[in-house]
Amino acid sequence: MKITIGQVNAVVGDVRGNSARMKDALARLAGQTDLIVFPELALVGYPPKDLLEKAWFIDQVEAAVAELIDFSAGYPETGLLVGAPLPTGRSTGKALANSALLICGGQLLFRQDKSLLPTYDVFDEARHFDPADRVGVVGFKGETLGISICEDAWNDPEFWPEHLLYEFDPIQELADQGATVLINISASPFHMGKDDVRFRLIQNHARRHRLPFIFANQVGGNDELIFDGGSMSFDGAGQPLSVGPYFSEEWITVDTARRGDPGLHPPLDKVAAVYQALVLGIRDYLQKCGFKRAVIGLSGGIDSALTACLAVAALGKENVLGITMPSPYSSGGSVNDSRELAANLGIEFREISIVKTFEAYLETLAPHFAGSQPDVTEENIQARIRGNILMAFSNKYGYLALSTGNKSELAVGYCTLYGDMSGGLSAISDVPKTLVYQLAEYANRERELIPRSTLTKAPSAELRPDQKDQDSLPPYDILDAILQDYVEEGRSAEEIAARGFDPETVRWVIRTVDRNEYKRRQAAPGLRITSKAFGAGRRMPVAKRLNERALR
Repeated sequence: MKITIGQVNAVVGDVRGNSARMKDALARLAGQTDLIVFPELALVGYPPKDLLEKAWFIDQVEAAVAELIDFSAGYPETGLLVGAPLPTGRSTGKALANSALLICGGQLLFRQDKSLLPTYDVFDEARHFDPADRVGVVGFKGETLGISICEDAWNDPEFWPEHLLYEFDPIQELADQGATVLINISASPFHMGKDDVRFRLIQNHARRHRLPFIFANQVGGNDELIFDGGSMSFDGAGQPLSVGPYFSEEWITVDTARRGDPGLHPPLDKVAAVYQALVLGIRDYLQKCGFKRAVIGLSGGIDSALTACLAVAALGKENVLGITMPSPYSSGGSVNDSRELAANLGIEFREISIVKTFEAYLETLAPHFAGSQPDVTEENIQARIRGNILMAFSNKYGYLALSTGNKSELAVGYCTLYGDMSGGLSAISDVPKTLVYQLAEYANRERELIPRSTLTKAPSAELRPDQKDQDSLPPYDILDAILQDYVEEGRSAEEIAARGFDPETVRWVIRTVDRNEYKRRQAAPGLRITSKAFGAGRRMPVAKRLNERALR
């Protein structure tokens, strides 16, 4: 059987536009392939979230499905496998299912609802859907198709012998029912290393059941989630028939009768993959939100420099504005580095001094601050002046402001609410500082975009004389390692200290992470590139009191 995977970038909510692309694909590929397979919920985009609670939205979906069925009558030689949310017809439960629909020749031949509904990390499918009440196979074009949806393929007892989340294995059930081809439609989001895990998981299904396996994944950025594509297919021996591109749309046709090629899957380079993911996430966030241009505050530091490089790669140099806003404590080198960066990137550049504005603030507040010493208050005023300037350009000219803070800073609150945290998208808020340096070197892989002096100087917020980040924070390699253990791995203070870290440093990091939840709650949406980002996948209370014994 010839199967074409449509690795498409579906727009959430755009039922009409997503449906039109499916019709266009059928008209274009009819007769050249037996079946066109689209990703999970491709008719509405993933994740549709609470749009699924709108009755008018589900009415649109049902109407679009009916139109697709009618349209398919004109192309009876090729089928469509489409992901869509549809009512279950039951009067109890959520009354809605995450469905895969096999359409051909003017008929809905088969419907398979999703069995396993994830509720961990960024997923919350049980909020909207009921699980399938049955799993079955369907005959099509001389084959018996076993169709599943995303999470249904992630409960392989051989692959996760100690970490199964569910008692039921839908893929095993489909194989037991006589499937001759397994197909999984998916919306599996990116994080570092996910591509290799996904490849080995699907490969294991093919080998275990000795069946060809087709895996169709979504691509594109939707809010904080980035979908990397990488759709793939395997023969019955577990050898890859195809591995689609990452971070771009593609139409991939495979013949399930062919034998695979073990050399088709070189693992992604971690740094290159994160860079491409962030570029895709920025581009789609702006385009899908109706923005064309971005404005960035350039400090002369590595975070804003990396953000500018990513924005240019995503939007083009003509659509990025960089503004440097020196204060009384800004070094001449930082201003020059910002200017050189802008010239290297070819972006528009402006210098707006905040010295007089800062002096006006201090003069206004002097009678009320009499008798007190300057502290973080005055530092934050500078950051908030800069935030106001960036937002003024956003309002006046329609730029989206990109905030430039990294994950290490956001974790411990080394950032200013309504200051450097201002913006519509926090592009690198899930990128640890140590990875920022690696990404900056990657940005410079062909020629120097980020000035070498930016890469080599000690990080500084430059909000007081001779300030350095390490005056307030542990060294970034130590901080990032502790954050990895605490935030992503969920280890306790005792477990982290036992790994060789200074106990007092561990306690400080953990207390500071917990104390700054209120800041993160007010941050702009950030693009997820690790297995545990600050955002929808980490739901911690703001008002809380933790047992300090756990931190000793």
